[in-house]
Amino acid sequence: MCVQHFLKFVSESDAQVEVLPWGPHHWFSRPELTDARQLLVVRVTMPGGKAHAFHRHPCMEEVLYYLEGRAEQWVGKERRVVEAGEAVFVPQDEVHGTYNIFDEPVVFLAILGPARFEGPALIDVSADEPWRSIRGK
Repeated sequence: MCVQHFLKFVSESDAQVEVLPWGPHHWFSRPELTDARQLLVVRVTMPGGKAHAFHRHPCMEEVLYYLEGRAEQWVGKERRVVEAGEAVFVPQDEVHGTYNIFDEPVVFLAILGPARFEGPALIDVSADEPWRSIRGK
């Protein structure tokens, strides 16, 4: 019988790296790494000009904590430029999007929960109205 070893202390070299279109993700807590049940923690580095376009998490709420740089952050139809030292709360199933409209990268932590759920983690709504055209207003 094989016993799975889960981490309690996660170093940079332990983080699981996932490369997505809007930038590399360094996962510090997820079920297969830490056996997390309630929290997912990922550090995202988003290059200038990239975006995690409008989407929602049907089963999770989220906190975004900005470590470096700044970005245009949407929660529902509210928009704000956020910068290092600021946090954004996204309620469960709320449409939101992060757009790095600046030249320098933005680095933020995304903390989502719960870590275990049924159904899709993310639903992209960026091609749906009103999200498809809201940024041009």
